Amino acid sequence: MRERFLPGDYDYLKVLEGAMSPGMLEKLLRIKDEELHKWIASIVAWAEPSSVYIVTGSQEDLDYVRKAAIDNREELPSRERWHTVHFDGPRDLARDRANTRILIPGGGGIPLLNTMDRRAGVEEIKRLSRGIMKGKEMLVSFYCFGPKSSPFTLHAVQVTDSAYVIHSENILYRICYDEFVAKSPGLEYLRFFHSAGERDENGWSKNIDKRRIYIDLKDYTAYSVNTQYAGNAVGLKKLALRLCVYKGYREGWLCEHMFIAGVKGPNDRVTYFTGAFPAGCGKTSTALMSDTIVGDDLAIIRNVGGEPRAVNPEIGMFGIIDGVNPEDDPEIYEILTSSDTEVVFANVLLTEDGEVWWRGKPSEPRRGWNYAGEWWPGKDQPPSHPNARFTTYLKYLSIADPRMNDPLGVPVGGMIFGGRDSDTWVPVEESFDWVHGVVTKGAALESERTAAVLGKAGEREFNPYAILDFISISVGAYTELHLRFGEGLKRHPRIFGVNYFLRDARGEYLSDKVDKKVWLKWMELRVHGDVGAVEAPTGLIPAYEDLRTLFDKVLGKEYGEELYEKQFTVRIPQHMAKIERIWRIYEKIGDTPQILFEVLREQKERLKRYKSAIGEYVSPFKLDKK
Repeated sequence: MRERFLPGDYDYLKVLEGAMSPGMLEKLLRIKDEELHKWIASIVAWAEPSSVYIVTGSQEDLDYVRKAAIDNREELPSRERWHTVHFDGPRDLARDRANTRILIPGGGGIPLLNTMDRRAGVEEIKRLSRGIMKGKEMLVSFYCFGPKSSPFTLHAVQVTDSAYVIHSENILYRICYDEFVAKSPGLEYLRFFHSAGERDENGWSKNIDKRRIYIDLKDYTAYSVNTQYAGNAVGLKKLALRLCVYKGYREGWLCEHMFIAGVKGPNDRVTYFTGAFPAGCGKTSTALMSDTIVGDDLAIIRNVGGEPRAVNPEIGMFGIIDGVNPEDDPEIYEILTSSDTEVVFANVLLTEDGEVWWRGKPSEPRRGWNYAGEWWPGKDQPPSHPNARFTTYLKYLSIADPRMNDPLGVPVGGMIFGGRDSDTWVPVEESFDWVHGVVTKGAALESERTAAVLGKAGEREFNPYAILDFISISVGAYTELHLRFGEGLKRHPRIFGVNYFLRDARGEYLSDKVDKKVWLKWMELRVHGDVGAVEAPTGLIPAYEDLRTLFDKVLGKEYGEELYEKQFTVRIPQHMAKIERIWRIYEKIGDTPQILFEVLREQKERLKRYKSAIGEYVSPFKLDKK
């Protein structure tokens, strides 16, 4: 039996009848799952909402949720009919690492992760949730975490007192009440309980000191209380990812913090890539610069007949809006400013005359309201937060891939790993093989911290597979899973590392934002063996002639030898230091596969040989072309 807020025997139907209208109760009981009914009844009895609304996905329900979000002052209307603005409050603007914990039976630890004894964590959540929904309406909604009728897809139930959370999930995920009705009993599903808790006069979660986000692996349940920031509160976003990772680990498939995008090659050939980047490192912009997009954030990858195939669990985008502008991001900018699109903005500036403003808009910010209250020009505070967000539908994109809802997903030709790195990685590099790529590109990923997480921005931190904040097993076990997954494939995706943030001696970026289009086209050609590569001690890099041709063809830009040399010089001291950092981390993680150290040792020896033969900084023109 799965965990309930109110254990033991009680008349659960009577509890439900006391909180729900006959129509709502009938909707719930159409799902023939008594355990689900009892769980919801236990929340009703424990959290004491004044009413319960069952969201089935009907137009009436969608309209009801939108209206409730505004009536509850969780969202404010703008001058565009379908655009609303949500504010989290100045103390609730990012993921809360310290109070996000994986619940482990008996209190066992996982290296690098925050864990807690399962029983103690569940009991704490119960204490914090007693009566937490008094005077509020509880909403219950049902989702697919993936395409309908797909063997990849997980199912989920969200319980919350926040219409903003449900509104966001209705845009981001496929509502699957019908599948719950058709497939119950016997349907497995993830469970999410959330409450914004007591809210202050501004509508913000008041008891931030009691903010908790706990993930119960044994029960496939996530709890989140006293927070409204979507990364902490929207269950199917990064909380579901942790449960998905664990389920994939147990069953032998991958759940990744990756976009899925198609890149066109010769004769309109489309090659699909997945890409993992920490927040604020170019993930969304890379996906949007591709030729087609299946998803911008998450991917479930399974072995189908020896071929890796990927589906997007989502149908929407929850993107960082800071810096989005009409010149660099024309399509997403148009979507965010169109009167015909549905968008939920978070922690931007809402001006007095109803304009949504963020850094990147050509207009000047004017008096209005933001994440900290009233704002006016000259106030010593950014008008829009660096981690301001937007939630909208992927279907609005002109490059939305027609296979987005394919139940068998799309074939994965390549995997990309990238982060903020000012001095080590070159702009694009292919690994020697699957194992080398898993170790040196995925498991060894580092990045400078951004505003998307609490803490000091700019610090370089270890973020393997760009998933450290969302993983629920050790990074050693996650690496072993990738290696094991690769053993079952007849065709391996090629693995690439990218870095858009390499700087020169003056601190200037060596790549323009649009250059990533060229790196994508080069990777597409490499997947099919259409261009050669230059062998470096750390992997395979583009030949100058190939990049010169691509820059001209893709961007109409000249690409000089001097820039190529600056970008693709192998910086041996920095690479050696990186190996030492990564080695020290993994040697403390007991379940790290031994092959990781072998691959790092081999890379270190190659670097030493090149240093001895050429020097500490190796020009790409001194490397051999394969």
